[in-house]
Amino acid sequence: MKNSRKRIAPVEMRRALLDWYGREGRALPWRVRPEDRERGLSPDPYAVWLSEIMLQQTTVPHATPYYERFLERWPTVHDLAAADESDVLAAWAGLGYYARARNLIVCAGRVAGSGGEFPSSEKALLDLPGIGPYTAAAIRAAAFDRPANVVDGNVERVVARIHALETPLPKAKTEIRKHAAVLADPDRPGDYAQALMDLGAVVCTPRSPACAACPWSAWCAARGTGAPEDYPRKAPKTARPTRFGTAFIVTREGRVWLRKRPPRGLLGGMLEVPSTSWIEGGKAPEFSDAGCPFPADWWGCGEVRHVFTHFNLRLDVRRAEADPGWDPEDGALHGTEDLDRLPLPSLMRKVLEIGLPDDSGI
Repeated sequence: MKNSRKRIAPVEMRRALLDWYGREGRALPWRVRPEDRERGLSPDPYAVWLSEIMLQQTTVPHATPYYERFLERWPTVHDLAAADESDVLAAWAGLGYYARARNLIVCAGRVAGSGGEFPSSEKALLDLPGIGPYTAAAIRAAAFDRPANVVDGNVERVVARIHALETPLPKAKTEIRKHAAVLADPDRPGDYAQALMDLGAVVCTPRSPACAACPWSAWCAARGTGAPEDYPRKAPKTARPTRFGTAFIVTREGRVWLRKRPPRGLLGGMLEVPSTSWIEGGKAPEFSDAGCPFPADWWGCGEVRHVFTHFNLRLDVRRAEADPGWDPEDGALHGTEDLDRLPLPSLMRKVLEIGLPDDSGI
């Protein structure tokens, strides 16, 4: 394909993108679109903040039901600040990266304690728990329409393709931010930031980008190569190791033993079934009584596989019925009818799903 790419023209590109956004931009529950603003509506900084925290590690379709449930249950930052941590963690279960949920509560408390208004300055936003440079820029633009260079994964992909950058990610991040800053719109920063994220999410997708529908196709160097999907370049991934362990489901008279994980670290503050240490290795070790909570006939339920950011996990799930008088020294016994309302991470729900009867409520 012959490259007839136009020279980068920020003003013209901004206009083309915003025109496209006016026609094609997504209607999201936390977003105030241009036509909404004309009717006198303005963004709710609390709603924008909540959505941005949820979207840090997941997609819009996955996060939206959580957002709607949170907002229905805790409609203001004061409501969330007063919430019980276990309730928030339970409502967060399935979104992963549970430190974000704990920071959510602390941040809500800080904002509520300062009058309930989110700050609009970058420095003040960065001082709040759980808010980093990207989230601060996104809140600043989307909630307050203040100039900001908002660069998420979608924006990285768009900018890398516009310039056909050969530097691989993550090394290219600084270069991408510089290019993105040149294009950022000082007049309609909120609409521009959301338009650019939409462009990456629905048009300039990782695979099979819809170049014919792109308002920036005329300026795109990657399109001129004939293989825009090859950008951004990425450094070779290192192999993700696999860890193995055994999870023990202990039941007693229709109740199941759960204990709370340490407040910091992986799945911090969430509930779990007890397990052995998760040990890295080439294959799953043979089951033995070592490490079991108590001597019993441990029935094999199957294996659960789960993917974390830095490793794969394979858990051999075992189950045993405790004696009628037995009580755990750590944690507590919970009725199976309550499991759906408890702060159980998705990993532990997987464990319980294969180890408990189908009518257990999990």
